[in-house]
Parts: sequence; structure tokens; C-alpha cells
Amino acid sequence: MVHQIEIKLPQYNRGFHIITHEILNKIGVLPTMGILHLFIKHTSAAITINENADPSVRVDFENSFNHLIKENEAFYTHTYEGSDDMPAHIKASLIGSSVTIPITNNKLNLGTWQGIYLCEFRNYGGNRKLVATIYS
Repeated sequence: MVHQIEIKLPQYNRGFHIITHEILNKIGVLPTMGILHLFIKHTSAAITINENADPSVRVDFENSFNHLIKENEAFYTHTYEGSDDMPAHIKASLIGSSVTIPITNNKLNLGTWQGIYLCEFRNYGGNRKLVATIYS
């Protein structure tokens, strides 16, 4: 069986945000066994899985990505949407637009220290939409 819902996230500040509980609250009861596939419907934000315990990890992610992919580079030609837009597209492409997580015993089968991240790369990205597809 396949179940699919669209999730509208509230606006988040630029940075890396754990959204695991928010996703679970929107999805509801999970099947005994299956797969959750999450897809973000944007080109300047991404979704990934990483450390969920120490908040400094998310700060280090933000600082590292900003160091690697800078704003206002002279070689950018896509500039009319703001200085944060082209770097946001590049960052989103590097991280990706989807994650797949196994479901076991009605729970996401994540590691002890793993959480689902929304990676918001725009200063004012607005609400973000995800498509959650559950295969059981």
C-alpha cells in the first residue's frame, strides 16, 4: 500500500533545522514495516539526515557551507533574486532533495543520534513543502 501527503512547513530562518518530530506529527501512525520517502519541492532548500543531539553540529554545518559556497561571487550570473539565491541553489544540489528512511515496528528506523534536517539556505525562504510517501 502507498500513502502520500504533502506537508507544509512553517518558515524557518536560514540554517539547519531538525524537523523529525514535525514530520512525524503530520504523518500520523506509521505502518509496522515499510519505507518513508521525503521529497522537498524547492531548489534553494534541501533535506538530509544527520546529528540530532548537539546543536553545535548544525551551526558548524551552516558555517562550513557558507565558507565553501560564498555569496556575491563575481562569476555568478543568476543574481536577480538576491545574493543568497545562487549559493542556495548550489548548496541544495550538494545536499539533495530527498531522503528515504526504513520503518520498523511503527517507527522510523533512524540511528540513535540521527534526525531529519531541513536545510534552509535562503535568508527569507518562506514556507517549504515536502511530499511524504509511505510504502507499506
